[in-house]
Amino acid sequence: MSRPNQICRLLASFSLIGLLSMSMGGCVETVPDELVEAIESIDRDLVTLRASDITPEAYSKFSRQWIGLRGRVQSEENIVRWPWEDNELETDLEALQAEGTQLVADVNSRIQAQRTSAETKLAKIEQRLRLLNTRVGDIGSRVVLGEHPVETEVLVKQARLLLEQGHFEHSIQTSERAGKIILTQTALLTNELGRYADDDLIAAWRESAQRTIDWSRAHRAQAIVISKADRVLTLYKNGRKALTYPIRLGSRGIRAKQHYGDGATPEGEYRVQRKRGPGQTPYFRALILDYPNADDRRRFEEAQKAGLIPKSQHMPGLIQLHGIAQGITDQPYGSIVLDNPQIAQLFDQVSVGTPVNIVGALESQNSISLVLADLGDQEEET
Repeated sequence: MSRPNQICRLLASFSLIGLLSMSMGGCVETVPDELVEAIESIDRDLVTLRASDITPEAYSKFSRQWIGLRGRVQSEENIVRWPWEDNELETDLEALQAEGTQLVADVNSRIQAQRTSAETKLAKIEQRLRLLNTRVGDIGSRVVLGEHPVETEVLVKQARLLLEQGHFEHSIQTSERAGKIILTQTALLTNELGRYADDDLIAAWRESAQRTIDWSRAHRAQAIVISKADRVLTLYKNGRKALTYPIRLGSRGIRAKQHYGDGATPEGEYRVQRKRGPGQTPYFRALILDYPNADDRRRFEEAQKAGLIPKSQHMPGLIQLHGIAQGITDQPYGSIVLDNPQIAQLFDQVSVGTPVNIVGALESQNSISLVLADLGDQEEET
């Protein structure tokens, strides 16, 4: 063989060896490291997002696939593949990456939906609680609710804290618990004060008040009509309004009076039995009513017979219209309080025997019925 041909064959051998070496070098890595790292990052994101709580089935499926593929990655680390060979493991990992990316998006979407739902629910409950507290304060009936307002406020604060911490589902559940208690509070108010929205009872109160006004006109004398719902005392002279004063009731004043110590202000037709001036009363001035009268005693006895009032309870007494005394707590316990200038003026214009008619309300659209209607509307919205 000639020397030129030997050189050609040698060069050809070197070229073939080079190509083989290049091919062998390109198939050492089974799966790109960045692909494995991307899926690990997705898994960490899902753990941080608490996907196991939000989408348990989807996350469980992803986790099982990732555990299986990660085992295959570890077992195939040293396997050599030709560039033209199909890499099923890489294909499966790419599919899992796409699935995980979509799962992260779905979880974020659900989290945002939960956040929005929790914020909306809590905002409604907070608004309803503010309304309830404000309106109950307006009509002085907080005592009707007992400890419920405190419990509700605690739950609302817990719901707000859970929301801020990202526990949206728990925040929604806590808000719903607070909402149920608010419904209970509203039901208590309606049950206790619903008579102020009773048209038949209001008509009876109005008729009773009109009898007192007619008496004033017929006898050309003074008479007093007091509306508990609107906290107003009106003095009539000769059947016409002469004075109107705001009044205050005790914490249980708007309730219907039943027995001694219940703090409720009675309703009925009474008369001024005694007048007590300076030195005769601890208050600035006082007008003592003839409570209980025959109607009150009859109602009390009937209620005891019906089991509505325990036999151990006593008939209440000493209801008066009085002013304020320094050093004495401003708690009328069923009586009616006026500011001292007003009681002084009223004291001078009435005499023993002056009729005093105390009614629950004179109009259907009174302060208490409006509160109950307002709370009812909010209940439907919630």
